[in-house]
Amino acid sequence: MRFIKFKNSDEKIPIGKLVCVGRNYAAHAKELGSEAPEFPIIFLKPASNVIYSGEPVKHPPHSNNLHHEVELVLYIGEDIKNATNETAEHAIHGYTVGLDMTLRDLQFQFKEKGEPWTLAKCFDTAAVLSEVVLKKDYKLRGDEIISLSVNGEQKQNSSIKNMIFPPVEIVKYISARMTLEKGDLVFTGTPEGVGRVVPGDKIEASLENIGKITTQIE
Repeated sequence: MRFIKFKNSDEKIPIGKLVCVGRNYAAHAKELGSEAPEFPIIFLKPASNVIYSGEPVKHPPHSNNLHHEVELVLYIGEDIKNATNETAEHAIHGYTVGLDMTLRDLQFQFKEKGEPWTLAKCFDTAAVLSEVVLKKDYKLRGDEIISLSVNGEQKQNSSIKNMIFPPVEIVKYISARMTLEKGDLVFTGTPEGVGRVVPGDKIEASLENIGKITTQIE
């Protein structure tokens, strides 16, 4: 069982499901050769995928194209179903920065065949997290800078204001289709600049005023 780590709190909450949003930045959709979506594209990762900053990402042997994706992650602190704007905002109790590691070659293969691309997103160490900052300690402005570098070279750099679907809208959309529960984490999508990493590469990622991740590919 994986537990959420909090900044400035010893609370121990088991991680529930990881609900992820795809193509939530128009420039990222374009770099993948896709249109910007009309509604959030949703996929899931299991909690068993989670590791924390400082732990290594294990490169699966069945892929030759592992990609980094840095994201704002929402911590859901209460059960929520059919949220309104107000209840969606209230259910978001905190934030962290995460990496949604993706096997891009497998993803493209699955998409070409019209098959689910779960296995391109779900593998051990595929979700890297920093500590959750509770909303009582910091509330997002909505224009924080999110960035990632590989071996000291910046690859991703954007503002979360460029998200197509902002956090409240994402939580509303998901909760209308499945109950979000305390301990769930919502990955809100990655900006442009994703790319391949190989064993030995060092990744540093950050979200302004929220946290940082350091990890190495093994």
